[in-house]
Amino acid sequence: MPVRSRTTKSSALIGLLTVVLAGCGADTASEHDAPRIAEPVAITYDGGIHVLDGATLELADTVELDGFNRLNPAGDDRHLIVSTKEGFRVFDAVAGEFTGMEFPGPHPGHVVRHAGRTVLFSDGTGEVVAFDPADLAEGAPKTATYRAAAPHHGVAIELADGELVLTLGTEEKRTGIVVLDENRTEKARSEDCPGVHGEATAAGEAVVLGCENGVLVYRNGAITKVAGPTEYGRIGNQAGSETSPVVLGDYKQDKDAELERPQRVSLIDTVTGTLRLVDLGTSYTFRSLARGPHGEALVLGTDGRIHVIDPVAGAVVRTIPVTGSWQEPLEWQKPRPALFVRGDVAYVSEPAAKQVHRVDLATGAKTASVTLPSTPNEVSGVVGH
Repeated sequence: MPVRSRTTKSSALIGLLTVVLAGCGADTASEHDAPRIAEPVAITYDGGIHVLDGATLELADTVELDGFNRLNPAGDDRHLIVSTKEGFRVFDAVAGEFTGMEFPGPHPGHVVRHAGRTVLFSDGTGEVVAFDPADLAEGAPKTATYRAAAPHHGVAIELADGELVLTLGTEEKRTGIVVLDENRTEKARSEDCPGVHGEATAAGEAVVLGCENGVLVYRNGAITKVAGPTEYGRIGNQAGSETSPVVLGDYKQDKDAELERPQRVSLIDTVTGTLRLVDLGTSYTFRSLARGPHGEALVLGTDGRIHVIDPVAGAVVRTIPVTGSWQEPLEWQKPRPALFVRGDVAYVSEPAAKQVHRVDLATGAKTASVTLPSTPNEVSGVVGH
């Protein structure tokens, strides 16, 4: 079981809010008799999770947890889903503690939120678990389950009408997607997507899944293949917005690279079925992609800036300086700057300085910073506040 430690408040120092470990968090007690953390943002480190006040970046709580753990918003205004060695665990970010609710399974993978449903995919079993995140406040939610034909590193998304879009693959290779109706009868399929990975939804509930030669788009009951401009062009991470028909994706085209540091991103128009590339002039990583409140595409570059892209014009319209320059480590689990966006606020980690920054996307101003006692890795938070 995790061991819980407390922290205390500290004063501002030369304009940067620097917080050190000590005593209590927020003053208002929650329904769990624990301090209430406002607009919580969670940060993983090697050995646990720090929870910050989202407005001030005060370090409000720390929970110790061994292993490499991943964070995902659960889909409500209170909880996160933590992927651990044993499975998915529910974390109450407002109270700064695990709820005791778990979804066990080997190799827990992607967590997807859409249309009031949260879907978990266990790579080790191929099991899909879906539930209404609003039920988490009442305890264990009612779940619907489905098992893929074979275990694989996959992802699934449930649409508003109950359809399930699910990747196809085995432990050896991944090939495409299948769409199941609300009764889990096959409705559509495409196996023209080698290395299928990641997903995002756009306006009109269009779903985009990345391939090693473009993407698949599921829209209005039909699957369309959108090819990339190069023979090999892997799109494995995407970010969508309900206000835009265009999905932001990464783009890697060196199949033989030990670690490619790409400098171009992809924009996939789900209405026209077209894909174009935007040159950033700097590299980025899989933790660099996000969307702004107006559908703008955001990419955190290794130059330390958030590059703001107009998805319609397909061009960078401004950059926001946040961190010092950095380089992606060879191992994907190792810390590197990460970008998490909630509304009109961006949270950016800077592992080299053990810092996290809060940025107003409208003005580009850095409104708060915190220095943590441990090197930050992943950054996430509740989706509402």
